[in-house]
Amino acid sequence: MAVQAPLAANTLPSSPWRAVAGTVVLLTAIVSVLLTAFAWPSVRSSVHDVPIAVAGPAAAVEPVSTALRQRLPDGFEITEVADTAAAERLMRDREVYGAIDASSGTPQVIIASAASAAVAQTLQSLATALSQAQTQGTGTAVAVRDLVALPADDPRGAGLAAGALPLVMGGLLAALLLARLVRGTARRVTGALAFAITGGLTVAAILQFWLGSLNGDYWANSGAIALTIAATSLSILGLESLLGSVGLGLGAVTMMLIGNPLSGAATAPEMLPGWSGTLGQLLPPGAGGQLLRSTAFFEGHGATRPAAVLLIWLTLGLLLCLAGTLRARRTATVTAGPSEDGRITGLAYASATRSS
Repeated sequence: MAVQAPLAANTLPSSPWRAVAGTVVLLTAIVSVLLTAFAWPSVRSSVHDVPIAVAGPAAAVEPVSTALRQRLPDGFEITEVADTAAAERLMRDREVYGAIDASSGTPQVIIASAASAAVAQTLQSLATALSQAQTQGTGTAVAVRDLVALPADDPRGAGLAAGALPLVMGGLLAALLLARLVRGTARRVTGALAFAITGGLTVAAILQFWLGSLNGDYWANSGAIALTIAATSLSILGLESLLGSVGLGLGAVTMMLIGNPLSGAATAPEMLPGWSGTLGQLLPPGAGGQLLRSTAFFEGHGATRPAAVLLIWLTLGLLLCLAGTLRARRTATVTAGPSEDGRITGLAYASATRSS
């Protein structure tokens, strides 16, 4: 009896053209979303409501403030202070990004490139305009002083800006691998916290001792990075525990497509369009970037709010993990039902405790 040879792979029926069209549409939509998420904040970035100080007597401060408002309407949120020391104190406390000192006659621009290289560059560009306004176009240069400078090995802050994405990716990959390779909520949480510690120590060492992008205390910088990774990974793990793959995707979209582009790590939250800067600071990537700047360059000043945001996300992740575990146990118990002697069978118990 003749035996029919199996069909070759290339003889299988082709996919319908509507499947091809649907795939193309889906890929186009994904590329469009990615481009919008990452390009829109950068393209629409501008100076608006950036807090700065103007120091000096009222008679000297008023013309400077007026010139700033005329040159960049709504560009700055101006705080008037009495002297240079008060302005510098606000800068070190991270309440303002820079200052214009008009207490000595000719204005002096004081910047803090460690707070934001983009804002510092903007203030430097204003120095010439201010000098022309004060000297009727003679072109006398206004002095610029960097009160809190970036490290000499990384004067543009490139390492700090570029490090934002790896931190988000690290937290996301930790959640993904732990969810796929590790069983048990307690073990997953322990793995996420352990990775946050080792990741924080490693990333801080690379940025501080190799690339020279960070100053300050190494342990404080490591703690800031570890808290960022922990908040990211645990929040995504919590969503996955409660919603499964949908939660994992939701967490990834939130951190990668919203949190990272709106973090303001490369510029400043106040330079992002509209409400996006404020939203970015309420998510782990933005809060983590601000916390690291505080520990690395400002002796911890301004760290309270970002640290609180990260702790809230970390706690939320733990609560979601707990809620997912309890729901899994309850579902398994109801599905299996009690045995004849009123106890849950071993198979049902194993299913109920799988996520614990």
